[in-house]
Amino acid sequence: MSFVFEQSTAESLMAENQSILIMIPVFNDWKAVELLLISLDEHLYHKNIQVDVLMIDDASSIPVHKDFLCEPLKAIQKVEILELRRNLGHQRAIAIGLSYIEANVPCQAVVVMDGDGEDEPRDVIRLIQKCERKGYEKVVFARRSKRSESLLFKLFYIFYRQLYKLLTGHNIRVGNFSIIPYKVLRRLVVVSELWNHYAVGLLKARVPYTEISSSRGIRLAGKPKMNFVSLITHGLSAISVYGDVVGVRLLVATATLIVFAFTAITLVLGVRFATNLAIPGWTSYIVLLLFIVLMQAVMLSLFFSFIVLNGRDNLGFLPKRDYHYFIMGIQRVFPKL
Repeated sequence: MSFVFEQSTAESLMAENQSILIMIPVFNDWKAVELLLISLDEHLYHKNIQVDVLMIDDASSIPVHKDFLCEPLKAIQKVEILELRRNLGHQRAIAIGLSYIEANVPCQAVVVMDGDGEDEPRDVIRLIQKCERKGYEKVVFARRSKRSESLLFKLFYIFYRQLYKLLTGHNIRVGNFSIIPYKVLRRLVVVSELWNHYAVGLLKARVPYTEISSSRGIRLAGKPKMNFVSLITHGLSAISVYGDVVGVRLLVATATLIVFAFTAITLVLGVRFATNLAIPGWTSYIVLLLFIVLMQAVMLSLFFSFIVLNGRDNLGFLPKRDYHYFIMGIQRVFPKL
């Protein structure tokens, strides 16, 4: 009975608020996000779309300035900042924000986008329209059809995608830029993998989704926060979501290595003791080397087995249950109180 009551209450609240909510994680990028909101307001106003905005302040070291959003906005009805107690990083800030929205801000759908301007405002409209055509039943991702980064970044990204596919068996073509219907969001907040990577966690949970193509915009102000270490961490976080799958694949690889080493040792010893064929003097060194490889492969296989078993039993962070520990407070910045 309590589940039925909770579900009906959430649906009635959602029916009262059919607006679109735009969620933007921010860390010190106040100038860029201000320019983004002004541009976004213009695009939405021309399409007669009204939205609210919730920015997730990832414990910024630079406070939002007093003159933030002094210009009047027409399509954006309200802008609030959800302050986190500590810096968690982009992906975890998104997990906290989505959980807060699901619990406290019923709406038609939630648009997740970056605040630096690289997610184009015109694509927000396309996401909303696509989601509406799908009856607010599916998540819609904006997939990059054209990237504007440096050659080094593009090469690293290609390597990352190939490694990701090799280890997990899946392709990754989408990022954070997306729209989530509220009814889907209520399922998403119990996906513990969101804590590591939003998009991959959603895909692993087999949430229904579709895509639109988009091109990457340019940063509106400031310098990128993503460095080489951050890129590596981001890639490993995505792979870690499929930790059990990666563990099984590596277990199969080490098992193959064990079979190869054991077979080679058996053949060498068979030739030595069961035939009259001459054995070179260095054969004993080869056998010793193969034996070392065999022992290491056995240890690795045990290690990967424990990884798989631990991944199956460990829920870790559960967004709906744990998000409130990280929230400090919320403040409204538009309209001014």
